Amino acid sequence: MKFPYRLPLAGLALAAVLPADVMILEEIIVKVNAGIILRSEYERTLEQDRLELLADASLTDAEREEQLRLREKSVLRDMIDQRLLVQKGEELGIDIQAQVLRQRDEIMRRNNIESTDEFEAWVLERTGEPAEDLMDRMRENFLSQAVLGQEVSRRVVVTRDEIEEYYEAHKDEFVRSEGVRLSQILISFEGDEDAKRKQADEVHERVERGEPFAEMARRFSEDEATKELGGDIGIYRRGMLREEIESAVFGQRQGHITDILEVPNGLLILRVDQNYSEGLAELEEVQEEIRATISGPRFQPEIRKYLSELRMQSYIEIRPGYADEGAVDGMNTAWSDPSRLAPLTTTREEVIRTRRRKRLLWMIPLPKGPVDLEDSDDSTEPADETDGAAAS
Repeated sequence: MKFPYRLPLAGLALAAVLPADVMILEEIIVKVNAGIILRSEYERTLEQDRLELLADASLTDAEREEQLRLREKSVLRDMIDQRLLVQKGEELGIDIQAQVLRQRDEIMRRNNIESTDEFEAWVLERTGEPAEDLMDRMRENFLSQAVLGQEVSRRVVVTRDEIEEYYEAHKDEFVRSEGVRLSQILISFEGDEDAKRKQADEVHERVERGEPFAEMARRFSEDEATKELGGDIGIYRRGMLREEIESAVFGQRQGHITDILEVPNGLLILRVDQNYSEGLAELEEVQEEIRATISGPRFQPEIRKYLSELRMQSYIEIRPGYADEGAVDGMNTAWSDPSRLAPLTTTREEVIRTRRRKRLLWMIPLPKGPVDLEDSDDSTEPADETDGAAAS
């Protein structure tokens, strides 16, 4: 879920006339273990959804109103889900920093941004917030998806018999053009580019001499998603790859190793592991595609079940007037001391300071910054969690 924050112009005008000694307060509406959800985050998310629905010309007014009504019911549930998944990912020690940096680099490449200083200015201009806030949200997305992949995927079992039965019943869906199965070694441009080019030359020479490609991929490839698979990146059909890569791998014998190919994020060495003829794809080639097709409808109920389990293991309080659509029956999420309804608040400055302190614990030092577009959050404890905490 991506909800880029755009600071309203009215807010900018107001900020310009506020006295210097007045602090803007943030109202806390949900506590999730050691984390919080702010009213401003919740309202910002709803506003972004409303703007997206208004921009969708395919909807009628009635459909748009219905979509917004449904979204209003589920937005707080999704924000709590996100907090729980991020907290679980941190508890499990899942490391997604490489994915975060790769996505930042890809955004920079697509927008012809050459430095992290330039990137920070670009993000601030487009979103009205610091690049590190966007990087935080991207980190939370990757972490949430990693938790679901690790913890939920193993609950969804598709048997070999089911795959074979589906293949036999849908063979017409699997007629394909010529294809190849490939493995890769990727040396990124992160760091000293001259040193990386020298390393790629050495690795290429070694695999050309006959050293095991899979072992060299595990040792030297910088693509975290494939290195532990010995570099295996799967099967590609005609038309799926960049033109220069297709010309380097199609028509080659099994075991062929390409020259070093320069791609936007680094230097690539490919090996042709298998060739596939035009026609009906073999079951081995499409079994993962079939597994995904069968498991898809089973996945969402398991996700909801897992998130309910996380709720049961957690401490959650929700301010009166707000509802969690994913609430677990029988679980008490009542706000502490409901007899006193003074808003639990913290200052915006304290929220920002706490987030920045946390970032120092996880961010790899960069020339200057983070990246992407997705809603901020993360567990942030106010300086004073007493009802009615006020600012001067």
